[in-house]
Amino acid sequence: MNPSVVILDHVAGAREACGLVVVIDVFRAFTVACHLVEAGAARLHPLTDPRRALRLRDAHPGWLAIGERHGRRLPGFDFGNSPSEICGADLRGRTVLHTTHAGTEGLMNAGLADEVLTGSLVNAAAICRYIRHQQPSRVSLVRMGQEARERCAEDDLCAGIIAARLAGDSPDAAALAAGLRYAPSARRFLDPEADWAPEADLGYCIEVDRFNFILRLEDRDGELPWLARINA
Repeated sequence: MNPSVVILDHVAGAREACGLVVVIDVFRAFTVACHLVEAGAARLHPLTDPRRALRLRDAHPGWLAIGERHGRRLPGFDFGNSPSEICGADLRGRTVLHTTHAGTEGLMNAGLADEVLTGSLVNAAAICRYIRHQQPSRVSLVRMGQEARERCAEDDLCAGIIAARLAGDSPDAAALAAGLRYAPSARRFLDPEADWAPEADLGYCIEVDRFNFILRLEDRDGELPWLARINA
């Protein structure tokens, strides 16, 4: 039996979401999160407060702070929110603190959820397999959008692909994702002056079904919730 699927938006949607919740941020938070885990990060902690991320990083030698506001790397941070930066880094065994304008805000505000997953195109099929295995009665797909305040084509598309697959349909996800190159939100990646959004990032973000794992938020009521990799 297919679950009931509800699509919501932004932080308000995350607060309303219940059942199994997928918080979607394609450009770029949860594409980055998958690459962080794939690169060997031992622990990945999503945070909402950049200042806390820096305090924790400075108190724990070897930890890394990764994140952005308005798309740009935060001052004092080790990396920006860029998958092409992450793919060149050796993160084996490292603890990573990750804060973004939209995606991590959504994760930390989904307080009514039974489970919370990250959502992106790079692991959309794995998300659907995991949901089918869990057999929830309700799935909430939360599109975080541009800076958690405006709808955007990439998060709308990701939610649509997941919803269609859960309903038993088989959309041509790769072809649909390729069209995101022409979306308004992709223009930053094609602007040579936007050095904080390299063109390579766009390719990483629209690489549908690259990873066969999901990221689930654990220890949600603890001091430092973290994202667990679960093969699916």
